[in-house]
Amino acid sequence: MSNINIEIIRPKADELLLAAKFSTATLHEAAGKIGALPSSIKPLSATMRICGPAVTVHSPPGDNIMLHEAIIAAQPGDVLVVVVSGHYEAGYWGDIMTHAAKQRKIQGLIINGCVRDSKEIIDSGFPVFSRGICIKGTTKHGGGSINHPITIGETFISPGDIVVGDRDGVVVLPGLEIENILKTAKKRESQERLIIQQLTEGKTTMEIYGWKSHLY
Repeated sequence: MSNINIEIIRPKADELLLAAKFSTATLHEAAGKIGALPSSIKPLSATMRICGPAVTVHSPPGDNIMLHEAIIAAQPGDVLVVVVSGHYEAGYWGDIMTHAAKQRKIQGLIINGCVRDSKEIIDSGFPVFSRGICIKGTTKHGGGSINHPITIGETFISPGDIVVGDRDGVVVLPGLEIENILKTAKKRESQERLIIQQLTEGKTTMEIYGWKSHLY
């Protein structure tokens, strides 16, 4: 039985533009050290970066028909965020689906599972963050859901949450807290620039942070 929801609340355009300027590590820290997806989920290419509202997908094990449905359900700029019921030995996404998603102007894919046709995906420039690569195919029996809350690792993801990915990993920012997170991220970057300036002036990290050193 499939459960598909089309209408979701998406973040404001200016929030997305600002979030895209920060690294995932900065946003994770600014959010109170929450929202980080498992470190096993990485981009197929280190140059890939992504920032957009989450369209959440729950797929039955070894089946990818709900991902095909999600390509239709998503709007331009959305990011598909997918769980696969813990079954990782299958390539849920490949070259054909990448071209279909690009045609729909979907921004990218984050999947706690495997994909295939990795070279073709990288060549296409479509950002894909996955648990790994697997050449095994999938069934098309159906089932699952679109735009209902999902969990990846320790992170609860609601449809419309802002998802940011870079070469270091992926962070999910709760929609209701985004304004404060972005303010904190901006302040954190300013503080880091000041610290770097102090380092160039000869201070040590132990001095700057006020930690007691055993060397002096």
